[in-house]
Amino acid sequence: MKRLAYPLIAVSMLWLVACGPTPTAAPTEAPTPVPAAETPTAPPAGIPTGEVKTAVIGFTASQTGKYNVSSTRQVNGLKLWMDQVNAGGGIVLSDGTTIKFEAVSYDDESNKDRVQELYTRLATEDNADFLISPYSSGLTAAAAVIAEQYGKVMITTGAASDATYKEGYTLIFQAYTPASRYLTGAVDLLAHLDPQVKKIAFVYENTKFATSVVEAAKAYAEEKGYEIVLFEGYDAETTDFGPFINKILESGAEAILGGGHFQDGSTFARQIHEKQVAIKFFTLLVAPPEPDFADLGDAAVGVIGPSQWEPLAAFTPESAEEAGLEWFGPLGEEFVEAYQAAYNEEPSYHSIGGYAAGLILQKAIMDADSIDPMAIKEAMDKMDILTCYGHIKFDTSEEAHGLQIGHDMVYIQWQKDSAGNLVKQVVWPLEGATAEALYPKP
Repeated sequence: MKRLAYPLIAVSMLWLVACGPTPTAAPTEAPTPVPAAETPTAPPAGIPTGEVKTAVIGFTASQTGKYNVSSTRQVNGLKLWMDQVNAGGGIVLSDGTTIKFEAVSYDDESNKDRVQELYTRLATEDNADFLISPYSSGLTAAAAVIAEQYGKVMITTGAASDATYKEGYTLIFQAYTPASRYLTGAVDLLAHLDPQVKKIAFVYENTKFATSVVEAAKAYAEEKGYEIVLFEGYDAETTDFGPFINKILESGAEAILGGGHFQDGSTFARQIHEKQVAIKFFTLLVAPPEPDFADLGDAAVGVIGPSQWEPLAAFTPESAEEAGLEWFGPLGEEFVEAYQAAYNEEPSYHSIGGYAAGLILQKAIMDADSIDPMAIKEAMDKMDILTCYGHIKFDTSEEAHGLQIGHDMVYIQWQKDSAGNLVKQVVWPLEGATAEALYPKP
């Protein structure tokens, strides 16, 4: 079984975002951790030098399987945070203790059964101090059971389902906007663009995440007076959407909402274009915000997608002050610059989702002045901050402890610029829009 260990150098309490890391080659199978060259950084004046402790961050990644694309970007974002913080020299607590990090990760193969096995190993054999979730709501639900069982604080990212946070857990904290609010903004956008449209088709992947999203959006649309003319799921492995497209045409739908993940969503969009389906409004989960969606060419034009974050989003210390929130971490453009330097690609919201998980953990350690799990839990219960990823605040009720209640979605649409190049534009909410929505869809 593969074990990937990323030894990390000491980090300081002060934030360092001046530059991104240099990418390193993937470790070979079951490596032995080798200490990296440390950048010595003295603790702040007046704080005595003390004991050095190593905190282990455990997680799994879908290095193989259907979640590979999104999971890889999520891990890239997390590693970027680690590398940046490491370069600072150490998180120094008030008693002079310096906290260093070592990350331990395994390939979960996008498999739920493997996730439970591996998170048990992370909690018991690897003695992870903190856990980061795998990508996807289904895999995260499996990991959450283990985290709570062994008393490990777990920050979930790449996992939007509300259900996990209604199981009575107390140590699981969500970074993403919940699934129940993923597509409701798309319904609002449609109403804004064309009040005359009333018929919506929901065609979605039969997964925990997608099903929870569309069920909430369906209820919301019905409350707004829309007629749901088709509500049908497809298997995750579907590659031929012809039968579903025929049902859409027969239903008389004017708008399509649905999708699931990158591979199925991209295929669905391509086949809608190839069959020249005259639909006015087309919104898909997950796939459109990914930079690789542009590879569809003209099939991408006009497609809308909800995004947890976009590089265009303008979260700043000034906007934090206006909102009465504490600002924490780098600016969005600094994150983008560092990520591109490290991985030679544009970051997606999955990328910053991993990065945000690191920011949340860092802030909790600093506020708790400790790495004790209960102290970290208390710090996260109180957290109310603005970051380059957006607002972070958690539900602390018994009914939905750890559910994300601060962060909101933005909606992007692929359009062509004056030179004919495909570009993403923010089209909703209006206060954050960078362009008017193309409507009806070309």
